[in-house]
Formats: sequence, C-alpha cells, structure tokens
Amino acid sequence: MKSKKLTILTILVLIVPMILAACGPTPEPVVIKETSVVVETVVVEGAPVEVTKVVEVEKVVTATPAAEEAEAKVLRINLGTYPDIVDPQKSSFVNEIAHLNMIYEGLTRFNDKLETVPAAAETWEYNDDATELTFTMREGLTYSDGSLLNALRFQYSLLRNINPETAGEYAAITDEILGAPEWRTGADAEGNAVCQTDEEKAACAEAVAQSVVALDMAGNACTDYEQADCRVLKLTFSKPAPYFHTIMGIWVVFPAKQENIEAGGENWWNSSKYHTGNGPFILKSLEPFVRGYFTPNPNYWGGVANVDIEYSYITDSAVSFQAYKNNEFDIVGLAAEDLATVQADATLSQEANIYPGSCTFALMFHQLKEPFTDQKVREGFAMAVDRDLWVTDVLKGLGSPTLTWIPKGYPGYQEGETRWGFDAEAAVQAIADSSYGSVENLPPITFTFSDTPRNRVRYEWLVAKFKEVLNVDIELNPVESTTYTALTKDINTAPQAYILGWCADYPDPQNWLSVYWKTGGFGERIAYSNPDFDALVNEADTTTDPAARAELYAQAQDLLVAGSPVIFFWNNVNTYLIKPWVTGVVKTPQDTGWAGIYSPLTIDIDTTMLP
Repeated sequence: MKSKKLTILTILVLIVPMILAACGPTPEPVVIKETSVVVETVVVEGAPVEVTKVVEVEKVVTATPAAEEAEAKVLRINLGTYPDIVDPQKSSFVNEIAHLNMIYEGLTRFNDKLETVPAAAETWEYNDDATELTFTMREGLTYSDGSLLNALRFQYSLLRNINPETAGEYAAITDEILGAPEWRTGADAEGNAVCQTDEEKAACAEAVAQSVVALDMAGNACTDYEQADCRVLKLTFSKPAPYFHTIMGIWVVFPAKQENIEAGGENWWNSSKYHTGNGPFILKSLEPFVRGYFTPNPNYWGGVANVDIEYSYITDSAVSFQAYKNNEFDIVGLAAEDLATVQADATLSQEANIYPGSCTFALMFHQLKEPFTDQKVREGFAMAVDRDLWVTDVLKGLGSPTLTWIPKGYPGYQEGETRWGFDAEAAVQAIADSSYGSVENLPPITFTFSDTPRNRVRYEWLVAKFKEVLNVDIELNPVESTTYTALTKDINTAPQAYILGWCADYPDPQNWLSVYWKTGGFGERIAYSNPDFDALVNEADTTTDPAARAELYAQAQDLLVAGSPVIFFWNNVNTYLIKPWVTGVVKTPQDTGWAGIYSPLTIDIDTTMLP
C-alpha cells in the first residue's frame, strides 16, 4: 500500500496556558497538542481511495514573551478650520497644505532657512538658458506602504495639475511648462481658442506630455510605475524659468497615487484609505471637522519621526486657548485677544512664541461688484482704514501695518510706500470724486467673514470705523468657516468684500506677484486683471539676471499698489503657544499651519515633564 498525506487543517490546543506578559517570571515550558486532519490516498486493489484521519502529536514548547508596546508620544495641535479639500492638485489654503506636507513630499523641499534643497530628487540641473530642467531622483524611494516611487508618479502629478478637468486652485503655477497654459485654459498666448474639441484636447494633452518626460537612467522613456530605474524627470519650458526647481517642492507636484485617486472618486481625499504618500507621516485617520491623526512613515528616506501628530479643528480661539490651559493641546495659535492674559501669567508667558511671519492680509474688493468697480471708491475705503489702530486695538500688537503686498524680510519688499495710508479727509473726498458722487449714493455694502465670536468683534470694530470716517453703513454676513473658504475660491461666489491673506509658498517675488496677481492667478477671484502688470511680471519671470529681474518686479508691485485693487492691511507675526515638554521645534517665517511644520522630524516630547 502506498499513501500520500495532505494536511488541510491544523488546530492548536493548549494544555497549559502560555505566559504572554512582558514583565513577569521566566516562561515555563508548556505542552501543546497539534491536531491535524489528514487525507490519505490509499491504493486498494489497484484503485486509489481517500481516507480521512485525525492525527494528534504532542509538542513541548517555551512561550516567547510579547514585546511591551511603548505608548506612542502624540503631539496634539489645534489647526483651526477643517480643510475644504486635501488634494495636492486642488488645495490652496494653509490648513489644507498643513495636511499635505505631512503625507507627501516633492522633488525638492525647504529647509529651516527656507532654502530649496533636495527631497525626492537628489540633484537637478538647468540647461544654459533655463528652458529645460532635469531631476534625478534618489535610488530606492518608496511610498509609506513600501511600493515603488518613480519618476512616472511625478509626471502624473504634473499632468494632473495642468489638466483642465482637475481645475486646481494652483494650476497656473506650472504654466511655464511648454503647452501647459494652452491645454489648461483652451487659449493660446494671443487669446485664440485652442484645445476645444475632444480631438484637439487629446493633441494638447499629448503635447504637454512631451514636455514632462519620465526617463530611465539610460535615457529611455519609462514604461510603468513598477520600473525601478525610472528616476529621471525632464521638464521643457516655453520660456526661461530659473526658479522652477523651487516650485517642484510645493504641494501641486506631490505624487498622490493615480490608482487611489481613481478608486476614491471625487472626494477620495476625505478618507485616509486613499492617502498613500511619500512624506514623513502616514495619515491614519481623518474624521471630518473633528480629528486628523498621523503616524511616522517608516519608509521615509529622511528618517523616522519621534511622535505621532494629532490635528483638531476648533475654530474658536477662546475654546482652543482654554483647552491648551487644560493641557489638552501641545501647540495652539495665540490669538491677540489672549495676549494680555498670557503675558501676565508666569507660566504661559514662557510658552509664548512670537516671531516674524510670511503673510499679508488685505480687505479684498470684488471688482465686478459695485461700488468696488470704481477705483476712487476703493481708494476712499483704503484711506479710511487706520491700520496702526487696527494692529494696536484689534491685533494687540501681533502684526504690523502695511501699505504694500510683499512683506518685510522677503525679496521684493518696498520700503517707504505711503499711498493710500490713513487720511480721513482724503477718504471722503475720494468717494465724492467717484462716479457715485457721495457716500449716500453708494449701493448696499456687505462684509462677509468666517463666523466665530472673536471674528464678529473684529468685523464690528472695522465697520464701526468705516461708519465713523465715511458715514457708511455696512452689513455683516457671518458664514461657517469651511463655507467661507469655499466661497472665496471662485470669482462667481467670492463675496463683495472680505478679508483674506496670502502667505509665501517660497521666498521669491514671482510667488507674490506673478502667481497671485497676474491674469488667471488668484487675484482673478476678485476679477483683478491688468495687462501692463502682466507684461512686467512676464518679463521678470523670464529674466535670468537677478538685478534686472528684481527691478521689473518692483515696477510691477508699484503698478499694483497704484491701482488700489484691495486694501493692503497688515502683515502677520507667527504666534503660538508651545508646551515646555515639546522639544526640537525649528521655527520659520512660513509656519502658517503650526510652529515647526517644516522640520517635523526634529520634534520630540520629553515625557519626564508631562503633568
């Protein structure tokens, strides 16, 4: 008789309990019975017959103690407003970017001095006239799940950013790529319609794909996402773009996985399931309006973080301040209304971190909505604002008044600007000189704002001052914070007047002027468009001589201020409360999400100091 055994089920029966505690007596040997169901094929009289048997074997083993799991150290941060969207190619607000910077990383990044340094790419090189840029990625890069990250992933991100179907907030920032603006907008440089039919769109898309090329190390076109030697990304521009290596460090090129985006649908970003990134952290969970939780990415090339990070979304700064005092947060924003309390408290005053910021705030006027279609009206409102008093009374000193756009400390700042400064008499006269002739003839005016108790007080202060100087009645329109963000993103929904800030993405005048105010940029939300301004920044963008480039940007900013499109209001300072047990916080002017956001790997928590 011949037989063949096939084990199809194994059951472990413990006769003596195994010891699992990490701390306890030395584990004793235990006896287990391994019971297997076995199928034997037996040959009986020349024919095979299957016979089932139960076989029981005793084994003596020693239990292995389970390792004691260390409790994770969690950095608890109140971020404020819940993001409107967390999609690399669609996001634009600082709270959205504060999520993306944790999960993903570009080919370059910014260090603690805000210098552009290697990230996913180890090197980059321009050709002589800066019309081509070639990146070489680090070898062996992976996503947080261990899957390969190659140059095709970045090609996909760039093309998705340009694709008009994506309709991203920052899509225009990659318009230097040859063919990108034509595909994105459907018009050429002269305004002629192109890329309109399905066939034309496909041709335009293919043309852009020839300007964003993923190559292997031998210079051949890459084939798929599994190709390990696909480490080169070559970009071709329609004009010199000597700053573009810096743009490759911001969120619009972050390599979210194509298959995740397609599987998750329109709102893929709202689930941690689809966020498989290459950044320093993994998004473990995202509970809308409640909590976002991040854990260190063990596959991040730059090292492994020391802490988990937990975001909360409390929009009322009074509530978050109280929670901080109750040791429920480790980092929160310090509001002007709480500054005096903090300064008077021996403990809190040592935890206050106040340092230069990177944002300019303006009272935006929609220039397709009366009365702000009239420049004289805009001038009158601008001269009716006492910015020094706003900083003193409302911001409690946590800011600095400004009459221009680029803030002090950044390349392109213009010292000595005086136009449209506070002048009550000139403000009234400007309204009289407008097409309306007097304040009485102005149509109804509404200020829209993100509704919190403290914001109500701030806007009430502001409209009271306009009433005092101009004798104008302004209605207040408070809306929910995330709704406010969404409204202000679209020219068709942007309110008549509202306050919004712009914070530097990178330290270059191009980011302040070309990106924001050039036709098609963010200023288009309020219908700002000036062909003369466009011509100046277009020339500056393509000029490789630093001095000549700086002069062109200065002329453009001068023209911007002259048109008084908005009230240039104040520059921020970064103001945060940080618990003493939080160590390794490296601060930069661009810490608009939270203190230390650009160097999260250095942060740790000294557990010996915890209460």
